[in-house]
Amino acid sequence: MPQTQITYNMMMETWRIFRIMAEFVEGFEIMSGAGPAVTMFGSARVKADSSYYQLAEQLAAKLVKEGFAVITGGGPGIMEAANKGAFQAGGTSIGLNISLPMEQKPNEYQNVSIHFRYFFCRKVMFVKYASAFVCFPGGFGTMDEFFEAMTLIQTDKTERIPVVLIGSHYWNPLAQWLEKTMYEENGFINNEDLDLFMITDNLDEAVNYIKENSPARLKTEMSSSMRDPLFDVGPILPA
Repeated sequence: MPQTQITYNMMMETWRIFRIMAEFVEGFEIMSGAGPAVTMFGSARVKADSSYYQLAEQLAAKLVKEGFAVITGGGPGIMEAANKGAFQAGGTSIGLNISLPMEQKPNEYQNVSIHFRYFFCRKVMFVKYASAFVCFPGGFGTMDEFFEAMTLIQTDKTERIPVVLIGSHYWNPLAQWLEKTMYEENGFINNEDLDLFMITDNLDEAVNYIKENSPARLKTEMSSSMRDPLFDVGPILPA
């Protein structure tokens, strides 16, 4: 390879580092003022007339009433439903948007919006500022986020937080595979790892589980004087 090409490649990699740093800095600066928050995942392909869309919207509104902000990937489908529920309930509705060749178009129900080029920068924000995870049915992206959460909690790389899977018809076959194939037949996980998440169809049960097990509830919540003004977008009810 010619020396000029090598030099050019090195220069481009250096600028890539700065772009990555900029995404982390912006994300940390904005998200540090969010307070207790629940990250909600699910398919971008779910339509507004889907029962899952309606459940995500209702759950987000319930979480706002309990004092939580809602974080999503900022796109359509379940993400839109969750942002819509939080937004219309007067809460903090955060969208962590990503540039994609298809599917991803920021939804209109965000009052805090951050745009990312790199998936891994965005994923750090999903995890670092979450007091709980909620997964609705979804595809590879949803599975990726769910299993990353499981890995980080299992390996103590993040504190244990509630992980709730909404939709027993969708998630029970996966849970059965984890128990029978991964645990019983192969011993690739421990029995207690199966308790790192819960599956439910009941939104009130999900909210109560999050309230009772969220580490945010065990800490002193930020005073109003400490909150970033960017997040003063509506009534956030105390715990």
